[in-house]
Amino acid sequence: MTNDLTVIVLAAGGGTRMRSKTMKVLHRLGGRSMVGHVLTAIASVSPQQVVAVVGTQREMVGPHIQEYCPDCQLVVQDDLDGTGGAVRVAMEQVEMSTGTVLVAYGDTPLLEGDTLRTFAAEHDAAERAVSILTAVVVNPFGYGRLIRSPDGEVEAIVEEKDATVDQREIREINSGIMAFDAEFLRHALPRLGNDNAKGEFYLTDLVSVAREDGLTVGAHPIEDVWQTEGANDRVQLAELGRELNRRIVTRWMLDGVTVMDPATTWIDADVQLAPDVTILPGTQLLGATVVAEDAVIGPDTTLKDCEVGSGARVVRAHGELAVIGPQADVGPFTYMRPGTLLGSAAKLGAFVEAKNAQLGDGAKVPHLSYVGDAEIGAASNIGAGTIFANYDGVEKHRSKVGRHVRTGSGNVFVAPVEVGDGAATGAGAVVRRNVPPGALAVSGGPQRNLEGWTLRRRAGTPQAEAAEQGLQREEP
Repeated sequence: MTNDLTVIVLAAGGGTRMRSKTMKVLHRLGGRSMVGHVLTAIASVSPQQVVAVVGTQREMVGPHIQEYCPDCQLVVQDDLDGTGGAVRVAMEQVEMSTGTVLVAYGDTPLLEGDTLRTFAAEHDAAERAVSILTAVVVNPFGYGRLIRSPDGEVEAIVEEKDATVDQREIREINSGIMAFDAEFLRHALPRLGNDNAKGEFYLTDLVSVAREDGLTVGAHPIEDVWQTEGANDRVQLAELGRELNRRIVTRWMLDGVTVMDPATTWIDADVQLAPDVTILPGTQLLGATVVAEDAVIGPDTTLKDCEVGSGARVVRAHGELAVIGPQADVGPFTYMRPGTLLGSAAKLGAFVEAKNAQLGDGAKVPHLSYVGDAEIGAASNIGAGTIFANYDGVEKHRSKVGRHVRTGSGNVFVAPVEVGDGAATGAGAVVRRNVPPGALAVSGGPQRNLEGWTLRRRAGTPQAEAAEQGLQREEP
């Protein structure tokens, strides 16, 4: 097959059954919009040109399509008068008199590039005027039926609303995906009529036009019916999402990834996993997340657009736009916000939140801390209950902790502040000024006990009663 191929993507309809302010083809599953999945499949065929027909919410749909296909030509279908009308406005932009025009739909997210490639190649080899991608389904309700002659030749496609009772019993359906000889398509489109139940111009009526002209029409059945399935409502969208995820998870397992519980594991289409990664139950890997070999993710972990190094362990954590170095240890109950960067063998422990923070190799924040806008040097250890106070009410400020620093529990670092290499801080210290290398920073005066304070200031309360009883027990 040559690349003398044009693909027209129909994405003009609003999808009212979604009951959403978001255009149907923009609804997401597997980390991409529905039309994004379709355009990814189309890209693998390397067409000469791609034309997308937009209409409803064109100001959002058009730019989104061009994010996936920058060279895509956008045309507007102002009057939503059917698939025939959509292809007609698209063909006005197509500069070709020969070759193949393939028509796809923006709401079939499980469509695969290999299917399109095989379909277009068969169409070219058979020198047909029209080819139809079909499938045999258990319940054909809602689909156009493929009408064949007694000898099996394709005669027509009849839409559900126009079908007779007998025709509705036919289980071979039109997926909507069709291939046309470009010259035939250009001359046949003006011959379409709209004398049907919906008053629309059906692209499928070109089958009858081709037959009337004595031209060849053929069908390309596929066994994988899911590739032809569209989503018209949220229920169908969820079903397609589950099936897409099942396929993604299965593919990674066959490529050497251990998935302990596929039913509770969700992996987006653009995620990359190395062999010998282990994914434990309740894990979501989203966006463009990349996980290197021997890393263990989960259980109950969500990572979006994160990078995980080899041998790292991430347990019951949530991260976005974070980088986790090789052999690093994260969790449990850890929140990595954008800009978090962990060096090799670094640790973010239990109940730690980090944002725009870098930990050097072997640095540790083990417990109950917030690290915001900070840099922690290699092999330093941050004590439990530490807060990096990075916000002065107007602006964010940055703190820097050097190498091999040991900080006490309950510290507050008031940014901007620097702690030198090899320094230390005492428990409960509030660090407002820079700490020189090797120094110990402490704050606050000696502890004072104001005896009898509770009895004087909280008289008559349970606290005072407990204090009085405690004093009585201490009496000789």
